[in-house]
Amino acid sequence: MSKVILSSIAIGLFVLTFGTGVIMYANGYRFNFGGGGTGNIKFIEGTGILVATSKPDGARVIVNGHLTTATNNTINLSPGEYDVKIEKDGYLTWDKKITIKKSLVSEANALLLPNTPKLEAVTTIGISNLVIDPTQTLLAFTVASNSASKNGIYSLDMSAQSLIFLGDSGTQLVSDITDLFSTAKLSFSPNSKQILASLPNGTYYLLDSRAGGQSPQDVTNTLTLVTQDWQQQQIDRDKKLMASLPSKLIPIATKYFTNIIPSPDGNMLLYTASSSGTLKLVVNPPAPSVNSTPDHRQIKAGNSYVYDIKEDKNYEIGSSDTHYLWHADSRHLVYAQDGHVNVVEFDGGNLTTVYDGPFLDNLVFPWSNGSGIAILTRLSPSVPYNLYRLGLQ
Repeated sequence: MSKVILSSIAIGLFVLTFGTGVIMYANGYRFNFGGGGTGNIKFIEGTGILVATSKPDGARVIVNGHLTTATNNTINLSPGEYDVKIEKDGYLTWDKKITIKKSLVSEANALLLPNTPKLEAVTTIGISNLVIDPTQTLLAFTVASNSASKNGIYSLDMSAQSLIFLGDSGTQLVSDITDLFSTAKLSFSPNSKQILASLPNGTYYLLDSRAGGQSPQDVTNTLTLVTQDWQQQQIDRDKKLMASLPSKLIPIATKYFTNIIPSPDGNMLLYTASSSGTLKLVVNPPAPSVNSTPDHRQIKAGNSYVYDIKEDKNYEIGSSDTHYLWHADSRHLVYAQDGHVNVVEFDGGNLTTVYDGPFLDNLVFPWSNGSGIAILTRLSPSVPYNLYRLGLQ
């Protein structure tokens, strides 16, 4: 056999061996020396990969009590369950049980929340009757102060770049000149374009949710028509949402999901179970998942859940009595309970209390850019309630 043929065979074997090694390495296989009672015999062991990320980055990753690396990085681990902590000075520790499977990727994606969040006043003259629109970007409230010209109904765009004071960050929709709008109860239309103001004297007004200095429309005698219009808006909104879902998910969502709130990126659905039952698999057989948290296919009527559209996994969050809202990152929920402001991951893990001071009526609203949470509170019993931002960055 000629040297050319031998060289070609050798090169081919090298390429095949090297290529196989690269593929096996990428799938989590590693050499293990002297393990498993085999003396000094070398063998290849299958591992899984943990991807550890954090915001802010540069945090310490501690696996089973041992400092392993820093975020953002990948770690090869043998299959099994691990206690993973991600910590950074000045921030609350992120802690979660994560299961590693052979040749699969699992993730530890930590939103690190500050130990001492800033509390910044957004309004200063006192507000009440605070509500948020269906898009979670627009607040509406009333002002009743010693300054008559400032009293009335306001809206505030939480997505605005500059939020300082009512003159800059809020729009006075209507003043108390024609009626006592500062005493009104407010509600948003399903499309967020209108606000219905209900006054104690039984009068109803319809307002544009963003136009300043407008002439209010008295709809007391046509309230039924407004109600019917809003009901149709809700029906149209629900139809549009359903049409956007994967075709195999639509019958499941129609049967079991109600009060659906999509995450900002559209990949998750926060919902209340309308009836008890078992959710069928949409992706069958199930695709590999980067989230090792077990899902809940058996659901109970009245409980709140998050359904992950991409991974076809369902997670129980809690009772529908709790008002959950999406954080801007689409991976966390914000809610108030028992006098605490909490942030929890979409799969129910890593529950963190970020504020346990006083605030009114469990009114908490995540800022649309993820920078903080809006609460209604006061720092002294002698002053009115105002809107404050609890900083999370």
